[in-house]
Amino acid sequence: MTHAFIPRAGAVFSADIAVPNHEREVRFYSRVLATGADPLWREADLMNNLGIPIIGLGKRSAELESLPLQWMPHIQVTDVAASARMALELGGSELMHSRDERGESQWAVLQDPQGAAFGVIPIVPAELLPPGNGGMPAMGRIAWMDLTVSNASETRDFYQAVIGWSAQEVEITDGDSRYADFNMTADDGTPLAGVCHARGVNVGLPNVWMLYLPVGDMDESLRRVGAEGGRIIKSTRMADGSHGYAAIEDPVGACLALVAA
Repeated sequence: MTHAFIPRAGAVFSADIAVPNHEREVRFYSRVLATGADPLWREADLMNNLGIPIIGLGKRSAELESLPLQWMPHIQVTDVAASARMALELGGSELMHSRDERGESQWAVLQDPQGAAFGVIPIVPAELLPPGNGGMPAMGRIAWMDLTVSNASETRDFYQAVIGWSAQEVEITDGDSRYADFNMTADDGTPLAGVCHARGVNVGLPNVWMLYLPVGDMDESLRRVGAEGGRIIKSTRMADGSHGYAAIEDPVGACLALVAA
């Protein structure tokens, strides 16, 4: 994402997950994310190094048993109730829906027709967000997110209708074949997320919203993934031989991506 914290429809600020084996999971993420000379994430509480709660790791209580084991991004929308209705009309499902005393929607957890879960929240007031990126130090944040599916065009249309994103084609060459993945954008063309075909470099990725979390030392983070009971699904290296990206699975099966800061 080109901006870390922006109050606008379609922008993602945070994400959470409810997990079994909570203590083990907290240790896993604390170890994997807090690498480098100046870690971007705080080992003690998983907030970022500015003290902002970007990712939430909750216990899997009876109330949350129905939620899938996926990291769920919180996407800002102009009208939570309208987004939830549209998701249902287009074949998605509603997993949770919080309303206030007047019955007005506060937030909802939805699932697209392919099973990827996500949250919708009202646009966050600008005064509640940290300052813009200008001059800001490196920090823990959701650097990007994308979704890999077999039917990318239909999934693109679903999220355009539910979130209000626009779409830009991204031309992909895979051997002798060519096709287009999609950047999902704000009205001004700012890319906010990706929807990708399960082809080429994306073969084998799970059908969930993959959060890209930056870490200070990718090689050390990936060593800790294995040491703490997770696994590397796939990774890519940069020109100097160091890892630049890796899709990983945590000890309970939840997936996300790590990227070099």
